[in-house]
Amino acid sequence: MVKIWKWLYPGIRLKRWIFMLFVGLIIINIGLLFIFSQHFYGFFQGEIALWLRFLSGPAFPVSLILGLGVIALGLFMVIVAIKQTISRISREEKELVDILYQEEKLKKGSKIVALGGGTGLANFLRGIKQHTSNVTAVVTVADDGGSSGKLRDELGMPPPGDIRNCLVALADTEPLMEDLFQYRFSSEGHLVGHSFGNLFIASMNEVLGDFKVAVKESSKVLAVKGEVLPSTNQNVRLGATFADNTQKVGESIIPLQNKKITEVFLEPEDCQATPEALQAIEEAEIIVVGPGSLYTSLLPNLLVDDLLKAILESSALKVYICNIMTQPGETVDYTASQHLEAIYRHTQEEFFDWIVVNRQEAAEGLIRRYQAEGAFPVKVDKERLKELGVKIKEEDLLLQPKDSYLRHDPQKLAEVVLDLLSD
Repeated sequence: MVKIWKWLYPGIRLKRWIFMLFVGLIIINIGLLFIFSQHFYGFFQGEIALWLRFLSGPAFPVSLILGLGVIALGLFMVIVAIKQTISRISREEKELVDILYQEEKLKKGSKIVALGGGTGLANFLRGIKQHTSNVTAVVTVADDGGSSGKLRDELGMPPPGDIRNCLVALADTEPLMEDLFQYRFSSEGHLVGHSFGNLFIASMNEVLGDFKVAVKESSKVLAVKGEVLPSTNQNVRLGATFADNTQKVGESIIPLQNKKITEVFLEPEDCQATPEALQAIEEAEIIVVGPGSLYTSLLPNLLVDDLLKAILESSALKVYICNIMTQPGETVDYTASQHLEAIYRHTQEEFFDWIVVNRQEAAEGLIRRYQAEGAFPVKVDKERLKELGVKIKEEDLLLQPKDSYLRHDPQKLAEVVLDLLSD
């Protein structure tokens, strides 16, 4: 009821048309009285009443003509008032219809679960949200560096950084709100290095006492298309065993060792997946893993036992999106098949139906910059991939870089993944 009265607030310029509408309805009723009610003349006295009775007589049916004229005036006022009211309430009627149509179309889109973390998953989500709102991002919570690491150490909560990136990627909100969530404090003091979005999620976690619920409520603020879920609600840490049999625990320090990784693991090993993530996987039509850092973004999700079990038991199409470039400290000299083999080695199952790889060459200058850092384009060894029983989808997927980074084109990548379902 309160929302209805808000339309009458000063400055909205609706009251004049509502008043005109009521006046028009009154005038229509007066016209009907002229035509159908002789009692109407009782309102008038003296000569006016005599003239009205004379004019309404059988020889001169002026009351009929006068009544119709009054009704026409009233109808004109009502029509103008309704038209202006509708125009004020929805100035952009065509845009409103388009928005409603698009929302309904997205609701009927394919059910997709995307697993990963970092910038790779967020980039894929930016493209897929244009095609379906039935998307669930299952995000790793093993990060322990930067702002996320500080918050998890100080507050004993899962790291919010990758969650924040995915929320922003799926957001349907004003650019200012997106900039606000991604804003990182640079001044001196305790806030330096923290992003506003991380602090917001951390605050929600403190108020609500549940990280999963905090993420859900944060989604409402950003009007997220779909859902973002942590792979587990527990405060887990990622560890790695290297080729020289040494071990390190800490997602952020694993790539810094510059050693060949043979295995990664979670502490605690018996962590449980969030029930909502399991349900999303059960209902999914497509399950997508990647793109993203193989050992520190993708595998941490697959190391959650009941989450992996749900993926293996799902009848959904399972797709692996291979990285464009190798990653120093993680996948040095890895081919596309070696990325898959690393996943299969940890999961003990060969479960992917498709692998999506890029075939487009990047600019030489950009490749040289990557090579200087020890990163190279991932070689697509098709014969070995076929031996692994996976189908290959090879497309031009590079986003023309506006900066010095190579990324998948979100739109092209989303279209390729959805085409696999029809194939």
